[in-house]
Amino acid sequence: MTTQESKRKLAAILSADVKGYSRLMSQDEEATVKTLKQHRAAISGLVTEHRGRVIDSPGDNILAEFGSVVDAVKCAVKVQETLKDKNAEMPENKRMVFRIGVNLGDVIEEEGRIYGDGVNIAARLEGLAEAGGICISGTAFDQVKNRLSLGYQYLGKQTVKNIPDPIRAYKVLTEPESAGKVIGEKGPRRTQWRWAAVTIALLVLGAVGLVWNFYWRAPKIEPASKEKMAFPLPDKPSIAVLAFTNMSGDSKDDLLGDVLAEGIINGLAKSERILVIARNSTFTYKGKPVKVKQVAEEMGVRYVIEGSVQREGERVRITVQLIDALTGHHLFSERYDRDLKSLLDLQDEITMRVLTAVQVKLTGGEGARISAEGTKNLDAYLKRLQASEQITGTLNKERVQRSMQLSEEAIALDPEYADAYSILGVAHVILVAIGASESPGESLRRSLELGKKAVALDESNSTAHANLAFTYIFLRDFGKAMEEAEKGVSLGPNSAHAYWTLGSVFHYTGRRQEAIPCYQKSLRLSPIPVNSQLLTFLAGAYRDLGQYEEALVTYKKIFPLYGPDHAMAHFGLAVCYAMMGREDEARAEGAELLRIDPNFSVERFMKNLPLGTEKDRIAEALRKAGLK
Repeated sequence: MTTQESKRKLAAILSADVKGYSRLMSQDEEATVKTLKQHRAAISGLVTEHRGRVIDSPGDNILAEFGSVVDAVKCAVKVQETLKDKNAEMPENKRMVFRIGVNLGDVIEEEGRIYGDGVNIAARLEGLAEAGGICISGTAFDQVKNRLSLGYQYLGKQTVKNIPDPIRAYKVLTEPESAGKVIGEKGPRRTQWRWAAVTIALLVLGAVGLVWNFYWRAPKIEPASKEKMAFPLPDKPSIAVLAFTNMSGDSKDDLLGDVLAEGIINGLAKSERILVIARNSTFTYKGKPVKVKQVAEEMGVRYVIEGSVQREGERVRITVQLIDALTGHHLFSERYDRDLKSLLDLQDEITMRVLTAVQVKLTGGEGARISAEGTKNLDAYLKRLQASEQITGTLNKERVQRSMQLSEEAIALDPEYADAYSILGVAHVILVAIGASESPGESLRRSLELGKKAVALDESNSTAHANLAFTYIFLRDFGKAMEEAEKGVSLGPNSAHAYWTLGSVFHYTGRRQEAIPCYQKSLRLSPIPVNSQLLTFLAGAYRDLGQYEEALVTYKKIFPLYGPDHAMAHFGLAVCYAMMGREDEARAEGAELLRIDPNFSVERFMKNLPLGTEKDRIAEALRKAGLK
């Protein structure tokens, strides 16, 4: 960024987002998107009316800039009034409520976009606002306090993520009776105390302050509620590790934060004395101004770890915070300045610090497993991380081949890296599963070779055993598949992937009743499924047990997560409806499947599936759905 390309200026920034957007999407994706578009259009119109401009609107967020703080706050008030009227016409469970933050601060403008702490503070204030409310910074308050017929409640100095100094925050009060009032601010008082009395009082207050700070200090973070948690808290420590924020200003360094977070997750997950949420669930919050309270309640955990990483050449500065979400208190907050090459070593150090803080006592074996590392080569680790991301979510041949290429590059950097061999091996299986392998037999042979290599390099690697189990499933060696899947669960008691694998072995051996608890355990460890097919497997198990309604509900949960073009969801619905005798609905789902994959063939698809007698029943159902 050069001086010619960018300029600094003072601006009023408005940041708004939807409270509970993920919940709304999971309930009704199409209606939520429609409502969001309507609300966003209304907000954009009001921004223009108040002489502002919308800078960006990613997801459910809207960022706008104004030349005047007065205009920005007036716009925020009008937005909340307008949306309140719109929501009043909707059912309560469909209402879309925004939170708004307003800040006056210095920003950098480049090519019509704005950056800097001025923007970041507005986003953090938005996170402090109540649903349907407005929160403004002290700099904004100083400009508007005597210029608008509003009231304000002082919220104190707030410590917000990635901003070094606390910021003054004010809640905007729009009720007519609050106009002109400022609640919570206290000015200096004149006293006639003698100096001796003052000295004694200060000493007493200082002592009391120390006690309060270390024992009964008021939380700076809004505590989470046990009653509002999506899952009951387990009888052992439960933790969600958020992706570390990249503070370097260079998007190329984003993966460094992912490396740290994933390494801590993997280290913690090896102990059966703790529950750790999988990365694919916690990383959904990446880049969003999310509250600890929200993470804890949505993931069903007591503790949340967040942090940041800033790279300067070959040095990195890392901050890590462990927060007890039920009290809002920090259990620790640490800063580390290290060489980039020692980043992987730091994962273990932080992991052990966390385990100590939440009072988890390890056996000797667990301690050894937690400190074990897959590679000392950071570049290889980064390649493997990218390879894993390519085969998470919706799959196609191009993504799988890209994963294979990245895995091979990781192996070239570290020929002893077990995880890289394991990812490459499972990619070969995926090619077979999605019908994209030119030679399924050769793909499975190569997968077995790579999977055995991974296990030989790292016998204690839970994921390597789980991935090898999938190879054995497709080779129809179910005895070996069960052996490897059980090893995966034993070595990874917090591995959502291992439980999903074990459930799959039960599934393919006809033990559907035993598969369901494994799938449910996987979803507890990762509320966002570790694999896009997990819900189709769970639904299939319900279907094969004759629990058709549960199967339909589960299949339909797939679309809010992965979009309307998830072929296997339409495939499953077509089969389920046909088996229920609802052939019109079955044909409608069959038509959707053909829309997504015009070349779909029952014979070609069924050929490589490791199913026994179920094959004929499913093929018959597909034909009833109009598929050939």
